[in-house]
Order: sequence, then structure tokens, then C-alpha cells
Amino acid sequence: MADQIDVLSVGDIVTDDFIQLNEKEEKVEHEKDGSTWLAIPFGTKIPFDSHEVIHAVGNASNAAVAFARLGLKSSFATNVGGDQEGREMIAALQKEKVDHRFVKVNPDKLSNLHYVLRYQAERTILIKHEEYDYHWPQFRPNEVPKWVYFSSISQHAIPYHDQVSDWLDEHPDVKLVFQPGTFQMDAGAERLKRIYQRSEVLVLNREEAAFVSGGNHDDLHDLMDKLHALGAKIVVITDGPAGAYASDGQQRLKMPLYPDPAPPVDRTGAGDAFASTFTAALIKGHNLESALQWAPINSMYVVQKVGAQAGLLSEHRLEEWLKKAPDWYHAQPF
Repeated sequence: MADQIDVLSVGDIVTDDFIQLNEKEEKVEHEKDGSTWLAIPFGTKIPFDSHEVIHAVGNASNAAVAFARLGLKSSFATNVGGDQEGREMIAALQKEKVDHRFVKVNPDKLSNLHYVLRYQAERTILIKHEEYDYHWPQFRPNEVPKWVYFSSISQHAIPYHDQVSDWLDEHPDVKLVFQPGTFQMDAGAERLKRIYQRSEVLVLNREEAAFVSGGNHDDLHDLMDKLHALGAKIVVITDGPAGAYASDGQQRLKMPLYPDPAPPVDRTGAGDAFASTFTAALIKGHNLESALQWAPINSMYVVQKVGAQAGLLSEHRLEEWLKKAPDWYHAQPF
């Protein structure tokens, strides 16, 4: 099946306008409840250092590009507006060799545009999702993807999940990876239970895992038990500097971070790089432990660049970094 898609990414696509804040003008405040706030002077003009516009990003789009760079036949189902930003997004996908046949152009709509406020290596993102008419694409028999990677999508698209679930029911051999976005998590596990039940792989960070599952944030085994109970065959929980954890129902492994070659420049897209690279390894036939070794390397390199895609590696370069890994860089049972 020469035309068969290895992996179809599904979710919203955006243009990010990165604004590098001047560290002399802003500050970070830590509240007693543990929350952290970016504080900016009110009612005045504030200089910023620079800005950079990056087209065709977002969780699913970042994944689609990661898959393409890792040598997979990568396709993308999403919506853009009939504006210049939409045309720039499609051109960016084409440049990355991502199949954009299933990108729907909405002539009377705007494309999604986010503003990313960068302060040191962290960022706060101002988001607004346009309201599109979401419809699941139609595939010829030889095009049906082997895997579907479903991620962040607008709050207006909750009924779209039923279309996805219906199609997956009709194609039981297709494997689903679910990396839920904010609005999907807010919808609740009960509303999206068919998606969770169908997930071959479910990827969340630790805070998200506790929110989705209702489990004990401090007990990884409890989190994994509850996420498996939702239906996911493989559960992956990322945990910032502590690394990541994965369970396939038979074994549970902890994976450390790959050591940074230099201080991070921008952490945007690190989670997407991890989730998509882990998925790509599974698609290519790697086992759980090997997939866990791949994923942190792409995350490590992405944070060395501005934006979520500039640092995404090819398979050859990823393997080069793996060969240089320290002896302790491997997964261990926990």
C-alpha cells in the first residue's frame, strides 16, 4: 500500500507570534497557593526585545512535522481560514513534506493566531480558537492511516470527537494516540470516554494525569491504574525535570531526561516532541523501553531553539544523539 498514511495527526493549527519580553520590564511572582504569575506594568508602554512569527504550529501540527522528519508518511487533518495566514500554514506544511490534502480551507473564517509571551525559557500563550465546522475526512481504501494522533482542538469541536469515535469503530485496526489539549480535558473523561477507551497510547503530564483521572497526584501507580481503567493500553506521564513514566499494563518504566547540551532557549513544544517521538518509535516497531529512549532526545533538542519545530530531529540525527548518551540514560522499572 504505497499510498497508505503511516500516521494522521488531528487537531487545530495556529500561527504563533513569539514576543520576547524584556526581563528588566517584567517579573515573575509566586503566590502562596503555589501559582506563578507573569507580572507586567499596567497602563503604560513597555518595550520588548524582539518578535518572530512561526506558521503551522500547535500540538497536532508539531506532531505531524515531527513524524515527517522522522521518515514517516505523515498527514494532517485540520482547519484554516481563507486568509494569508491560512495560505502560509499550508505552505509551511508542504515545505515539511506533511501531506495537507485533509486541511480544510474555510473561506469566510480567520486562521488561528496565538501570541506567545516569552520570559527567559518559559512562555505564556494568549490563545483564541476560531469556530470552524469540523468534519472528519473521507479516505480511499488504500489511504486509511495506520495510526491516528489526536491532540488539542477547539472547545467548539467536542461533537467532532463522536465522528472520530464512529470512524475508529469502523476501522478497528487503526491505532489511536491521544494527547488531550486543555478543552478536551475540561470536557471530562466521561464525555470523551469513547476516545479514552480506544486509545492505544495516552500521553499526559503529571498534573494533567491527576486532573483527567481524579487520581492521587503524588502516587504514580494510582494515576496509571486510573488511566488504564479509562481504557488506554499504554499510559505515558511526563514529569518535567523528573523525566517520564510509562506503563503498558505489564511493566512500568521510568525514563530520565536527556542531558541538555546548553541551557534551554525556549520550552515551547517540548511535550509535543516527546509524545510524537515516542509514538513514531512505536510505529517503527520499537518496544516500550526503546521508545522511551527516543522521546527525550527530541524534547532536549527542541528547547535549544525558538518555537516547537525548529529543533525537531531526523531519525539519523536522533540516533547520533542516542549513541552519545551517558551510561545512565536508559529506562528502569519503578
